[in-house]
Amino acid sequence: MAKEVPVLKAIPRDRIGSRYAKRLRTAGRLPAVVYGHGSQPMSVSLCFHETLLHLKKGEKVFTIDIEGQTTETCLVKDLQFGFLGDNVIHVDLTRVNLDEVVTARIHLDFAGSPEGAKKTGTIVVHMTSEIVIRCKVRDIPDHIRVDVSTMGDVLTVGQIRLPAGVEAVTPASTMLVQLQTIAEVAVAEATPAAGATAPEVLTAKKDEEVAGKDAQAPAGDKKK
Repeated sequence: MAKEVPVLKAIPRDRIGSRYAKRLRTAGRLPAVVYGHGSQPMSVSLCFHETLLHLKKGEKVFTIDIEGQTTETCLVKDLQFGFLGDNVIHVDLTRVNLDEVVTARIHLDFAGSPEGAKKTGTIVVHMTSEIVIRCKVRDIPDHIRVDVSTMGDVLTVGQIRLPAGVEAVTPASTMLVQLQTIAEVAVAEATPAAGATAPEVLTAKKDEEVAGKDAQAPAGDKKK
């Protein structure tokens, strides 16, 4: 996390609902709610442009300076996106103190090129670019840099180096990066999904049912 917590100026809002939220966004404001620590939730609005710039940098913790009231140290708890999923339309912020231990989802910044990827027909497959960590609020990193240049065929969560004071909540065995050959990828795509079963042979089932009915029918009902 940055040495200084970014400050966002917030304006209280007494009108809530989708219609008023849309008006705020049209005016360049971002609807948000501050809650937690036993205090009543507070609806506010933030400067959309400034907030988005910080979020894109990976900032998770902010000092929220609420107009005419007080300041709150807050952690971004949830982001809501629009219908197309390409723009932030609402932010949930939870009150915290800098020494409080919390969990947070952090982006992984991969660097370098695996030595094994130089082999003909080998490709690098990224399984995920985020992990969940646990640490004090003051120690939350903007991102975690992962050097893949010395990895083997697989890189897991347990193999990456985490910043001081940070521990992974995501299981250590979770794969982050894997080297695969083009042939392996083709086989994986062609292999039926686990639990898939062969199509039912309806004609054979019908023959068995007919045979069973003939065996149970009275002799006089059988065709001569």
